Amino acid sequence: MYEDFYGLTGKPFQLSPDARFFFNSKGHNRAMAYLRYGLEQGEGFIVITGGIGTGKTMLVRNLFDELDSTRVVAAELVTTQVEPEDVLRIVCASFGLAHEDVTKATLLNQLESFLHDRYKEGKRVLLVVDEAQNLPERSIEELRMLANFQVGGQALIQSFLLGQDELKQTLQSPTMEQFRQRVIASYDLRALNEEEMKSYVLHRLRLVGWREDPKLGGDVFGKIYEFTDGVPRRVNTLCDRILLFGCLEERHEIDLSALKKVTDEIKEEGWCSSHTGQQKSVIKNKKKKSIKSPVDSELIQRIAILEAEIDALKAGLRADRKMVEVLQLKLDRDDG
Repeated sequence: MYEDFYGLTGKPFQLSPDARFFFNSKGHNRAMAYLRYGLEQGEGFIVITGGIGTGKTMLVRNLFDELDSTRVVAAELVTTQVEPEDVLRIVCASFGLAHEDVTKATLLNQLESFLHDRYKEGKRVLLVVDEAQNLPERSIEELRMLANFQVGGQALIQSFLLGQDELKQTLQSPTMEQFRQRVIASYDLRALNEEEMKSYVLHRLRLVGWREDPKLGGDVFGKIYEFTDGVPRRVNTLCDRILLFGCLEERHEIDLSALKKVTDEIKEEGWCSSHTGQQKSVIKNKKKKSIKSPVDSELIQRIAILEAEIDALKAGLRADRKMVEVLQLKLDRDDG
């Protein structure tokens, strides 16, 4: 809706990752460099970790956008709680191989045949596992075992793992030593700093034809950063709401007062910049009282994600109601 009002060619702050909007911040540039390095090496594991909303899935989208399909056969696996016996089945499914009602031996045989066929064609096989923090240790070990498929000492499949901070904890387990020895590079992706965040916002706006309408006041960026802590997904959510607010209010300039109205609304809906910090503090305090299992930690993380999704739905409903009110007012004026 606001795209038409501001003359934009698309939504600049959509939540679903789109490689067209990839922003080459210092951290994202470094992470991409490691992924490209891994591709050049053709063996071992690359591990990218980072907090919720820092842009890990965007890295995957950008990587796939860069791949030469004539040289690399790639598949993405977005995990939930995948048990070891299901890992091979899902990997086979990702590459379009038969996976239902077959034994593990059959899965391994057909996967090995697939890898050898691609090798004969001069192609590399890449498996990218997103949300890898959900994988139990034994499931990660199953992925490690796939690296044993080799021809003349050259690995036939390579895996990249991207996940939230819990993945680091899993990989530090004493039982994961063999996997750690196969990791050729790892990087921890953090939020944007304030200068990067401003460039990130302007980058996305310009990609959809923004011509300084709405105009953004000089102090607005500092407040956006203060509210979002530079986490890209949260920046997207806030900026999308700002543009919607500006459209509904027919504003062509966003100043601090307008921004405050938007952030106040978001706070009323239960989401604020300190949410992540508060969550970490709660988890930390609980750990002082008792030892939390990986399942407990994952449950807390899942609850936080669900809460964020619920907040986003509430925000959408609120915005829809406002739009209906505005349209109703216009219709009343026209009728009058």
